[in-house]
Amino acid sequence: MVVVGLAIGAGELVVWPVTTARFGAGLAWAAVLGLTLQLVINFEVCRYTLATAESAFTAFARLGRAWVPVFLGLTVAGWILPGWARTCAGALKAMTVGPAGPGEPWQWTALTFAAVGAVMFGPKNVYRTIERITVVLVAVMLAGLIAIAFRVATGPALAELGRGLMAIGHKPAGLPAYELFSAVVFAGAGGTTNLMLSYYLLKKGWGMAATGEAAAGPYEIRDSGPNRERWARWMRHIRRDQTIFFWGMNTLTILLFILAALVTLHARGIVPSREMLVLEEAAILGAVWGDAGTRVFMVVGIACLFSTQLVLLDGVARSCADLLATNYAWARRLGERRCYRRTALAWMAVGTALTWAWSSLPPFVFLLSAGFFGGIAMACYCPLLLVANRRLLPAHCRPSPLSGALMAAVALFYAAFAAVSLWTVGAKLLA
Repeated sequence: MVVVGLAIGAGELVVWPVTTARFGAGLAWAAVLGLTLQLVINFEVCRYTLATAESAFTAFARLGRAWVPVFLGLTVAGWILPGWARTCAGALKAMTVGPAGPGEPWQWTALTFAAVGAVMFGPKNVYRTIERITVVLVAVMLAGLIAIAFRVATGPALAELGRGLMAIGHKPAGLPAYELFSAVVFAGAGGTTNLMLSYYLLKKGWGMAATGEAAAGPYEIRDSGPNRERWARWMRHIRRDQTIFFWGMNTLTILLFILAALVTLHARGIVPSREMLVLEEAAILGAVWGDAGTRVFMVVGIACLFSTQLVLLDGVARSCADLLATNYAWARRLGERRCYRRTALAWMAVGTALTWAWSSLPPFVFLLSAGFFGGIAMACYCPLLLVANRRLLPAHCRPSPLSGALMAAVALFYAAFAAVSLWTVGAKLLA
């Protein structure tokens, strides 16, 4: 559910509704494709962590220490611009004091960061607190979205959504490749956030993490009949968990957001501005449903954005602390917990400062930047994850030929898409 809360974020609430407002539901297939590709990635992230009680980042470091600064750099580049925090701040301001009310964007962004900090640094068991809050926020989002869908759905809109799901490979002429790349990445967790799943498995004590021990290297699980049976049960559980919660719930929510945007925005020829998108979407829905519609959408939007901001900041801090404390002596002396706290505080301070410095840029640009760099990170780590699972795990824990082929196909997809996007952006900059 924590990963669901991370995934149901600005991609579903901002990127895909804007895309639907511009081009209709013809790209719904790409949203489902993005979620399906990430489901395969999640299986392999879980495979490594279940077998070794190590994070996926540690796997990459074992393949070569040169990967440590690479993933630190990609994490910073992907998430340093606080798109979710700024979008959440705009929605919170609009709901409380109105869009023209007092306070600059950076001040409201700092306020949302302060709320996140209170959750992260207040309780002793940070993960359990985040888990409980996220479950409540996801429940609010789902209930609100289902109520909205029942109110606005029409037969023609549902038919168009169905055609969009079947129009595999369709790309509107006016949509640049890098924007489609970012949208596919945003369908789900995306970027390095899929790797953060490792930390939640460790916190839950699943697989070898139940030992509570840190091995000097990946565990060598003895090949025996009982161990093979236990391993099969672990993997069956992971496949059910990720398919039902990550893939199923995220597919439902993203299609509900696309349906709402199709009826309230695209059908009226409206492409809302990207600065106050949540407010404008709520106002448009209010014209259909009345004041109740406006209030419901604002609550859903803020719950959606705050859950993403909370889990993302926690995951980024955990990722950086893990990469630093596992690979650098000075960070080991400092301790992973201190690295986590200092990284989180620095991220909030720098994010607020960048929002102040670049206040003229709309939040949507912040989000596209995250999607673009996140896609580059996925192009890097997908093949590494496959190599790690085949090279570092015991033979009976390694991917089957089918699982290996699926992961190889995912790696090729992101590598090709990243290359096309880099070429497109490079050509645009040179022009």
